[in-house]
Amino acid sequence: MPLKTSIFGSAVSIFLAGFIALLSSENSYTVMGIPSLIFCAIYSFGIHWIFFIHAYSYQTEHYFDATGSFTYISLSLILIINSINNYSDNGLNIYSLIIGSMVIIWAMRLGSFLFKRVKEVGQDIRFIEMKKDFFWFLMTWTLSGLWVFLTYAAGLLAMTSVSIENSFSHYHYFCLILGSLFWVIGFLIEVISDHQKKVFRRNESNKGKFIKTGLWAWSRHPNYFGEIILWTGISIIALPTMEGLKFVVLISPIFVYVLLTKISGIPMLEKSSDIKWKNDPSYIEYKKNTPVLFLKKPNF
Repeated sequence: MPLKTSIFGSAVSIFLAGFIALLSSENSYTVMGIPSLIFCAIYSFGIHWIFFIHAYSYQTEHYFDATGSFTYISLSLILIINSINNYSDNGLNIYSLIIGSMVIIWAMRLGSFLFKRVKEVGQDIRFIEMKKDFFWFLMTWTLSGLWVFLTYAAGLLAMTSVSIENSFSHYHYFCLILGSLFWVIGFLIEVISDHQKKVFRRNESNKGKFIKTGLWAWSRHPNYFGEIILWTGISIIALPTMEGLKFVVLISPIFVYVLLTKISGIPMLEKSSDIKWKNDPSYIEYKKNTPVLFLKKPNF
């Protein structure tokens, strides 16, 4: 990748995170004297840059996904503890406990799953050329920092907001219940589809084949569908804490959708699958009848 493109990508990532953090930091608690959303953006990038130094030095991508998970988990714990301190009279911002727990559970599950997978395979093909180029590799780690901050933005706002300190209305409860339902459904879809694919790949008779059973008969990428649904759920939970410019954090589920469907996730996998099975009639039929993302009951 050209040097200018790599530097530009990193700069845009930092600017975008900073812009959203500034717009949504009003009327929120501080962390270590820093407005909460600004602290979260700095922390997310900082953790990724620290681990990048190790990754580039040893030319390894094994801890890339684990770094993202560690950032989610540690940031959640920091905000939960900070919430206890700021809500000393009332005990705890309920959003911090609920959303923080959701993100920790999701990050622990997905992070360990991806780490084990890359260890079993030996390498992640996305990084073979990338990790040799300092600025390209750095841009990728910076983008991961942006990914953590933007996907979590709505949740971070709710976890640090002071607007709910004195009131918790029916609207709050409605969004909490509806959002939690979305999160549970999305989480289960992601977990089940990942497990089904892992079992499929471990069967030696399936070597060189593509999965088209279970949830993979309903969608070509059900795990990504689950990911989008669960982050949408967290944004729904956070809705009552949004007002004015703070609605900018609704970029969270939009960012997840656009990144997974238009940039890094589905396009890369679809291209790889098309090359591998382009002459396979069953794959052509599967692709024709199975939605790329949204679940649709298959015609057995």
